[in-house]
Amino acid sequence: MTSSTNTSHSYDVVVIGAGAGGMSAAAHLVAAGRKVLLVESQDRLGGRASSEEIDGFIVNRGAIAIERGSGFEQTFDLLGVPLDVREPQPATVFRIDGKIIDPSKGGGWNLILGGLTKAAAKIGASFGDVRKGNAELPEEALSTEDWLKKFTKNQTVHRLFRNFCAAIWAANADELPARAFLTYFAFKGAFKRFGFCPRGTIGLWNDLGDGIRAKGGDIWLNAPVARIHVADGRATGVDVVRDGVPHRVDAKVVISNVGPTATIALAGEAALGEEYVTKARRVLRPAANIVVNFATQKRLIDQPGLITFANTERLCNMGELTAMCPEMAPPGWHLYVAYVVPKPALSDFDEKAETELGLQDLRNEFPDFAQAKILSIRVMRGDWPAQRSCAGFDLPQETPLPNLWNVGDAVKDYGGGGTQACVDTGREAAHKALGVLGVGQAV
Repeated sequence: MTSSTNTSHSYDVVVIGAGAGGMSAAAHLVAAGRKVLLVESQDRLGGRASSEEIDGFIVNRGAIAIERGSGFEQTFDLLGVPLDVREPQPATVFRIDGKIIDPSKGGGWNLILGGLTKAAAKIGASFGDVRKGNAELPEEALSTEDWLKKFTKNQTVHRLFRNFCAAIWAANADELPARAFLTYFAFKGAFKRFGFCPRGTIGLWNDLGDGIRAKGGDIWLNAPVARIHVADGRATGVDVVRDGVPHRVDAKVVISNVGPTATIALAGEAALGEEYVTKARRVLRPAANIVVNFATQKRLIDQPGLITFANTERLCNMGELTAMCPEMAPPGWHLYVAYVVPKPALSDFDEKAETELGLQDLRNEFPDFAQAKILSIRVMRGDWPAQRSCAGFDLPQETPLPNLWNVGDAVKDYGGGGTQACVDTGREAAHKALGVLGVGQAV
């Protein structure tokens, strides 16, 4: 490698973007012995599930819950990296009419809905019927809200289901296809185990990054990609600007974790073809949320996991991170993160008004919130959305180029949600890449 301002490099695989999907792909590829470069435009790993320090608090920048017993944990195991998370018990509770409902005690949907609607048993049974093949999934056009109306008109139930949708997919019940909702709860598992990292979620990504490097992988931060090169119908590499210096990186495979829209811009519409470009514009539906990080000196509620609400307008769920991880705040402080999903979440909304409605929900639920220290309010939309596409509106991972794949939350399995769904896309893209590279071949 020369010291010129246009140095060149060669790798088996270049992974663009160090979010959950990109890091998962890189981890699986280095574990298979491939020469991998992971490039990230920001100064930290983790993408929209990372952390930052504000006034002595370790504050999340998006997703926080890390699933246990999942592909996420398997990815860490693959590199021999411990998964440093603390698992709350119970993981998830529901606040309905001021009361806490804990589904971990048994009862599932009947326990959650039983005091609200006579249709509770029918709603719960519908998931089992789908899982057992005794009922067909609804047509794509039917929203979760319209599906629920077939069972009940109870407004508390409808708000609760809206907040289910908002918490998992950053979408409202009238925006999320019922087919995606039922697929998730029938096949992917409701009320999952998860935990929080005491160093902030970025601590996990730094650990995984160290594991990738230990296996011979390279990671460049502050290194935005300017272009994906295409020749003879294949991706041939990327142009990267690392700390202001341009680099040409040749690669046999390119995996993109920046979303299909940004991937199209990097490779060029002509390279990917009109049909693919048109489909991306027609199908993808980015979803927004508003993340409120705050702290109090008086604990608001004695619950260690996530609380999903049933009597709120915009606030869908909230968690106290210091209940499990007191290291994340200075002594004497309780650190919280609350998720507010606007209406609408899949199209334009009044940012100021929707944020205020979420804050008002917090005041209504917790009068002591009036004394809270607001650490950050992050509106996740546009180029940095909560989800690059809502469940039910995903593209395939494949692109028209046989050695270019997308990973992340716009190409997840149908009905998938959360960071885990992104990790799964990274694993699948790595397996596809190994099919092109040849498993076990020398670099």
